[in-house]
Amino acid sequence: MRDAAGTVAVTAAEGARPARFATYAWGVLAFNLFVILWGAFVRATGSGAGCGNHWPLCNGEVVPRAPALQTLIEFGHRLTSGLALLLIAGLLAGAWRSYPRGHIVRRGAAWSAIFIVSEALIGAGLVLLEYVAQDASAARGWWVGGHLTNTFFLVAALALTAWWASGGAAPQPRGQGAVGALLYAALAGVLVLGVSGAITALGDTLFPVATLAEGKAMTFSPTAHVFVRLRIWHPMLAIAVGALVTVAALAAVRRPRPQVRAFAAAVVALWFVQLALGLLNVYLLAPVPVQLAHLLLSDLIWISLVLLTAATLAAPLKVPPFEKAG
Repeated sequence: MRDAAGTVAVTAAEGARPARFATYAWGVLAFNLFVILWGAFVRATGSGAGCGNHWPLCNGEVVPRAPALQTLIEFGHRLTSGLALLLIAGLLAGAWRSYPRGHIVRRGAAWSAIFIVSEALIGAGLVLLEYVAQDASAARGWWVGGHLTNTFFLVAALALTAWWASGGAAPQPRGQGAVGALLYAALAGVLVLGVSGAITALGDTLFPVATLAEGKAMTFSPTAHVFVRLRIWHPMLAIAVGALVTVAALAAVRRPRPQVRAFAAAVVALWFVQLALGLLNVYLLAPVPVQLAHLLLSDLIWISLVLLTAATLAAPLKVPPFEKAG
């Protein structure tokens, strides 16, 4: 038989396991944001063909010998992506160990594993089909859009897994009325905006300009490439989606749920900072550091909006009734 002290010790150990898992889950999310930024750096520096059209090998080698700078950049991205895959495998194993069957944390970890695998496959497709470096085909635009969509789904799955592991309640998608519809529309709008932003950034890399006047002439040219024409449509879409996100956030704060107000404030504040950074990116002709900061803010807005939606649509906490005295 276990004595009372032994029972308390076991219970404390079991309670500490989910807490450690939640910390690990937030760490995995942060590392994946780093990998995403590195991937953008690969694109912005034209290093996507640094390993040739070989995958998973790099220029036909496991470890490239005497690599060029572009090879080092691309190979480094592959190494960090591989580590992200291993970390999410650990996330999945930890969820199965720490939570019972059917728990929502298990589902979040499973979706994270699915999206990291599809992320790797899309990345491999871009390399093997040579939609890298200076390729400006429309097909590359579709692949880049698909890659961004999968990345956003991966980030959402990781953020929700960490949120639920930290005590966030499971959402109830049905019967949420106008607030739910606004939040879903805001999520869709940010996703579409993110795709247009990824393709616009690709256009900035493939068709750089030296002055604002040159950029304006190129953008409004009747023969401009579709990636270039997005330079005018992306900001307009950003303003429209920003208005939708703001309305959805204001509607959400009317729900008396924990953390909703904080997430709503974060979404709106980050959005205004993002608009200012977007203008700076245009004015400075899209330098790589500003592009990376712009992408990081996009990911943070997406995470904040996903968590705002999860917190707003969460099931209300069930408080047991007080027992009657006597």
